[in-house]
Amino acid sequence: MSNEKTVKSALISVFSKDGLEPIVRKLNEQGVTIYSTGGTQTFINDLGINVVPVEEVTSYPSILGGRVKTLHPKVFGGILNRQNHEGDIKELSEYEIPQIDVVIVDLYPFEKTVASGASPQDIIEKIDIGGISLIRAAAKNFADVICVASVDDYAEFLELISANNGSISEEDRRRFAAKAFNVSSHYDTAIFNYFNQNQEETVLKISETNGKVLRYGENPHQKGFFFGDFDAMFTKLNGKELSYNNLLDVDAAVNLINEFKGEAPTFAILKHNNACGFAQSNSIHQAYKDALAGDPVSAFGGVLISNTEIDKATAEEISSLFCEVIIAPSYNAEALEILKGKKNRIILILNDVELPQTNVRSCLNGILVQDRNNVTDTIEGLTYVTNTKPTQNDLDDLIFASKICKHTKSNTIVLVKNKKLLASGTGQTSRVDALEQAIHKAKTFNFDLNGAVMASDAFFPFPDCVEIANKAGISAVIQPGGSIKDQLSIDYCNENNVAMVMTGTRHFKH
Repeated sequence: MSNEKTVKSALISVFSKDGLEPIVRKLNEQGVTIYSTGGTQTFINDLGINVVPVEEVTSYPSILGGRVKTLHPKVFGGILNRQNHEGDIKELSEYEIPQIDVVIVDLYPFEKTVASGASPQDIIEKIDIGGISLIRAAAKNFADVICVASVDDYAEFLELISANNGSISEEDRRRFAAKAFNVSSHYDTAIFNYFNQNQEETVLKISETNGKVLRYGENPHQKGFFFGDFDAMFTKLNGKELSYNNLLDVDAAVNLINEFKGEAPTFAILKHNNACGFAQSNSIHQAYKDALAGDPVSAFGGVLISNTEIDKATAEEISSLFCEVIIAPSYNAEALEILKGKKNRIILILNDVELPQTNVRSCLNGILVQDRNNVTDTIEGLTYVTNTKPTQNDLDDLIFASKICKHTKSNTIVLVKNKKLLASGTGQTSRVDALEQAIHKAKTFNFDLNGAVMASDAFFPFPDCVEIANKAGISAVIQPGGSIKDQLSIDYCNENNVAMVMTGTRHFKH
């Protein structure tokens, strides 16, 4: 039997009519018999084109408020029959079932309805039953039928039937079947996740249809892909395509700056997912200068992010630094013109988009899933455990340091003074190493640690860290607490007039 199939009949039942008219006109021009239902039938009739109502085939009207229209053996028999099967051909004739060569479906917009905040009843009514069944049937029988399962595929289908006078190859039918099962599986995943919002079932279903091939992964010999709606998160104004590593740094930058949304002008410089410069001031210009001073060496090639609009003065400062990515909620016209001076520099506007509430990563031969770390330490939640109490300035710095610490790789120590990151120890195998790294780095850039504060992502099992910090000039400490030897650190602080507060919340970041 020939690999090519010529379209002689089509069943069309779609939610979105956008782009449908040229398809219908082309099918009509090619003498194709068109079957349809409901609103789609009316749409085709209004074009002045003949259409056979499905109810004429089934002898049943649309019933139950439109919930049942196409669910009938005469419809599915027309789709699922094998055209080279003698028994199937005989039954089509016996039961007066019309052959259907094309099925065009666009499903009810379930995800958009959920996202709109619609009522539960409206959401339920947008669970497509007939449409999803038509898609599965037509895609299964790709040997004889082509399934067009989304408005996104209308244009390509029109090209196919136009180029070959309605003749479609098995290769194209199989390709469209893959597209169809992609649509159906994604649709079912969205419905399951809606019903499983409280995670009554310990099941992970992820379906991302917006895939992008990256230049490579972490290294040139690794393939890389990004699945997600980048354009919803950002408006890209300038620069080259983002790489795998860029995206990881951008993710870290966004998560960190979100801790300071609505606060005074705040600027962060990140490298390898960690803040190497961070400051808050009364202007974004000063915040940038203070952040850069934290580690001007590491800032080279980093990702920069602001919690407020970037102005001309700040852009002029930034323009002298080689950086990969700049992110802000907005830029004034002069600033944008300056920053666009480097054609490869990636400039992004951060849109106000809610981030997923779960973290997912591969692990061994499976996947790890956890809740997002939505706990942010506050002054109101602190426990004061030492005789010496932190000043108000200390408290502001302690919370500032804690927010940075939460988004820095463990083991980590963060040193802050006057809402400026002086240094951090990141990703160390011991907390002592992290602290000594931070102190060494701060001294390298000539920072005065006297009166600075220290944040730790986890408790101190021994008093060694508070002793080292005190001798370096640290005046106040914030840590989760929870060690069976907490009292040893508390005693040292009491003996040496160091203020220490506990949060009760650990912020490991592996």
